[in-house]
Amino acid sequence: MNSVFPIDAERALLIARVNMPSLGAVLALAMPDALYDMSSIAPTSADLLAMDDPAAQIAAKRAQLPKLADMQSVLENSVLSTPDLSKPYLLAPCDLQPIKAAGVTFVASMLERVIEEQARGDASRALAVREKVSKVIGDNLKAIVPGSEKAMQVKALLVEMGLWSQYLEVGIGKDAEVFTKSQAMSAVGFGAQIGIHPESQWNNPEPEVVLAVSPQGVVQGVTLGNDVNLRDIEGRSALLLGKAKDNNASCAIGPFIRLFDAHFSMDDVRQCEIALNVTGQDGFVMEGSSSMSQISRDPLDLVAQTINANHQYPDGFMLFCGTMFAPTKDRFGAGQGFTHAVGDSVTVSSPRLGALTNTVNTCDEITPWTYGSRALMRDLVKRNLL
Repeated sequence: MNSVFPIDAERALLIARVNMPSLGAVLALAMPDALYDMSSIAPTSADLLAMDDPAAQIAAKRAQLPKLADMQSVLENSVLSTPDLSKPYLLAPCDLQPIKAAGVTFVASMLERVIEEQARGDASRALAVREKVSKVIGDNLKAIVPGSEKAMQVKALLVEMGLWSQYLEVGIGKDAEVFTKSQAMSAVGFGAQIGIHPESQWNNPEPEVVLAVSPQGVVQGVTLGNDVNLRDIEGRSALLLGKAKDNNASCAIGPFIRLFDAHFSMDDVRQCEIALNVTGQDGFVMEGSSSMSQISRDPLDLVAQTINANHQYPDGFMLFCGTMFAPTKDRFGAGQGFTHAVGDSVTVSSPRLGALTNTVNTCDEITPWTYGSRALMRDLVKRNLL
């Protein structure tokens, strides 16, 4: 179970949230041996990340933090299909922050979005469309800076060829796509079931780096996320993005937020390699990766396009940065590409961030989401933290 931790866990500042019996969601410092109660520093993840220097605040009180639970037992309970509610289990490490996502930030995934659109959400047409689009566009867009003069020249050419797309617009145009992936408090954490809409027949995981951003627009740390994508539903119409993205348990974040400090910074994030493993109960295995070094927009540019004079986030926000991973490996038939099956185990990992593992089910079969902001506030009042 310790593979959930970064390779340098002993010096990493890792923020967790754990559901404690009779207490509710508790903010914790995660270490390989145990979880330690951080309530004396901040009542919520959002409050901690709103501090000027959360790493310094933790350093000043670290030795006095009381132990909450043994890490091994918490991890073992977290991976159960239904955790034992009488014992602690991990939650997503964010709470009151809205969950935003930047889309079409890598060339590979951008081309797959164009293919989804051209195929009108029909997986059986994707292979032919992929060959047509790749033959014309190839990977020549990799070197283009979004919004640059060169990008506008390419746009004009693609319009002339009849291949322009709304996905290319946000991929190489000046404006990034930033949308609301999920509501505050709705993300699931390590070990939990992750949801696929039961109507979807063509879908995939999206392994991503997720930025933890303060109300002032400062990135305080990062974590891993799975921004589940329903390719058929969004492919039918981009106006169905809400149905394709925001469903019960369709957003996984975790296992921990790694805070920036002397050992880990945004430059490390820019070099992160994110690995994906999908293992099905049918024996199917798919592996892939996404490299932040290949992103077409710098993470701080994505933050600046999310929070600015036109839009504020008083509780901060979590921001998915997008992925270059776009699975095409056939699973249920030649030319059909990849789609999930119930029971798939999905692991998103990165050496400096640890590993986020979830099991796939349909959204309607997963325990409904009931613990929202009001429930958290009630629990904090009971603990005299508000």
